[in-house]
Amino acid sequence: MSWWLSGVVGATRRKRGDTNPSLKYKGFALIVGVTGIVGNSLAEILPLHDTPGGPWKVYGVARRPRPPWNADYPMEYIQCDIRDEEQTLTQLSNLQDLTHVFYVTWANCSNEQHNCEINGQMFKNVLNAVIPNCPNLQHICLQTGRNHYIGPFDDWGTLNGVQDAPFCEDLPRIENPNFYYTLEDILFKEVTKKEGLTWSVHRPGVIFGFSPCSMMNIVGSLCVYAAICRHEGEPLRFPGTRQAWESYHSASDADLIAEHHIWAAVDEYAKNEVFNISNGDVFKWKHFWKVLAEQFGVENGGLQEEGERRSLSDMMKDKGAVWDAIVTEKELLPTKLEEVGGWWFVDVVLGNEGMLDLMNKSKEHGFLGFRNSKSSFVSWIDKIKCSKIVPI
Repeated sequence: MSWWLSGVVGATRRKRGDTNPSLKYKGFALIVGVTGIVGNSLAEILPLHDTPGGPWKVYGVARRPRPPWNADYPMEYIQCDIRDEEQTLTQLSNLQDLTHVFYVTWANCSNEQHNCEINGQMFKNVLNAVIPNCPNLQHICLQTGRNHYIGPFDDWGTLNGVQDAPFCEDLPRIENPNFYYTLEDILFKEVTKKEGLTWSVHRPGVIFGFSPCSMMNIVGSLCVYAAICRHEGEPLRFPGTRQAWESYHSASDADLIAEHHIWAAVDEYAKNEVFNISNGDVFKWKHFWKVLAEQFGVENGGLQEEGERRSLSDMMKDKGAVWDAIVTEKELLPTKLEEVGGWWFVDVVLGNEGMLDLMNKSKEHGFLGFRNSKSSFVSWIDKIKCSKIVPI
């Protein structure tokens, strides 16, 4: 089919209330990592009345208690720590109406070997709970990412060039440990245990989206940084390298990724395939930095000379009290700086040249969705402001 949205509707944020509870459910979705950046978009889009494969009943799993910012989403929230095998089995094995699993979570550990062990066990725990106990299970979507091609975050800058960009899905694995490989191997093995069960793997790049709980929410972290600069009357200085400032980058809009998951879950031509998923355009941070400064009414401090540059982790080290004051003064949703600022991730992204992928395979298989990355960047800033995470 000509795919559902073809990138048009996603240019504006959807209305969560656009559902019809009187319809009989056709799809039953489990979102593992529902408070994360893509889990949040899936939880908004799946219940909509025109979402393919629906109407959908949605179960959302997360380790934390249900946050106030998704309290009105039409889903059944399940608080479960999937690191715990027994708890996972108890909480998920009775969801016998499940037809689809969207696995969009991960745990960040001290080293990549530990990442492989912990993330592999988490994924196994979920699959062991649902595959034997959900007779109607049809498809499992696994989200990994562009690190599949370049290695874990600790290796960024040292492994660049191991694979030649732009990245396509059939590139061979690199030799270094990578928990994405562990997850794929588990998926490929476990789906064989149920006849007819299909799968898809989704590899986004740097994600633009909304989630105060996400460790890798670059838009949210930059918004917090800009709000602090405005509060202190300081210019918005780019904390990254000239290489990152000048090179081309690509991003993956969280709603677009969610649409990509849903497409693969319901379209026969997308079954049992691995796909990149990015917006389909490129940008430079030196252009987006001007946009960010304008959105917060601060001076654009631009690129700093190498001897003057400080990492964002260093700049934000002692800003906890400043953020507390902003939250109180502007009557924001109560948060601590360490909850809404993923400085380490911003430093990784803005410390390296852009890495691009190809969307040809998705388009050849029928997915025609896209995003204007500048519009995506601005719209997620607006959502973060409207949700009272940062001041308007």
